[in-house]
Amino acid sequence: MASDSGVHITWLGHATFLLRTPSGVTVLIDPFVDSNPSCPDPLKTFERLDYVAITHGHEDHVADAVTLCNQYQPTVVAMVEVAGWLQAEGVPETHVVAMNKGGTVQLEGVAVTMVNAHHSSSISTSAGTIYGGEPAGLVLTFDDGPCVYHAGDTCVFGDMSLIADLYAPQIALLPIGDHFTMGPREAALACELLRVRRVVPMHHGTWPVLTGTPEALAAECAKRNLDVEIVALQPGETLT
Repeated sequence: MASDSGVHITWLGHATFLLRTPSGVTVLIDPFVDSNPSCPDPLKTFERLDYVAITHGHEDHVADAVTLCNQYQPTVVAMVEVAGWLQAEGVPETHVVAMNKGGTVQLEGVAVTMVNAHHSSSISTSAGTIYGGEPAGLVLTFDDGPCVYHAGDTCVFGDMSLIADLYAPQIALLPIGDHFTMGPREAALACELLRVRRVVPMHHGTWPVLTGTPEALAAECAKRNLDVEIVALQPGETLT
């Protein structure tokens, strides 16, 4: 499906995505790679890694953040508390952009806006669990390209309609697994509130407890008569 004429969105499994612009700039969202049971082994290393964007501090979203930062020297965009933890772990301050909800950071070829999410956030350390600030979603607006919304871990919430009003994302990366996030029924309502044309389901199938499926999401969207394409990627597959 890949082509050099558009933004490539590759699902690495769970909630981890690698996005690449036509000029080759790469953004890794939620660096859960090496210990991610869904991530194909050939995709656990990178030719280049320009940016890392983090939605919240849970282990299945930041497990490889410090290692990848040390190896590839990307610029990391994260909530202020997560950014502080990265710096405490040795990631240079010059490589960390701390931000908060409502803020936008302009990167090369893409603007990253932090928006709301309803979940929790904590960081596991050798000394125990520490506060990870609030969870967030991310809106990535590509120069001359699509606007992509990564919801992070969340339930559905009515103010998703504000994300639609403000940013008009064409593509939404939505959790559907249930148990820790919204399941297919809630995700279908999220599709309606966001008014998106395409949805890539995520945060499902990684472990047995995450029971939601793309097929169930499609069925729930059909009940709502939604004109939305459910792009059911397999880990390692790319949407252009």
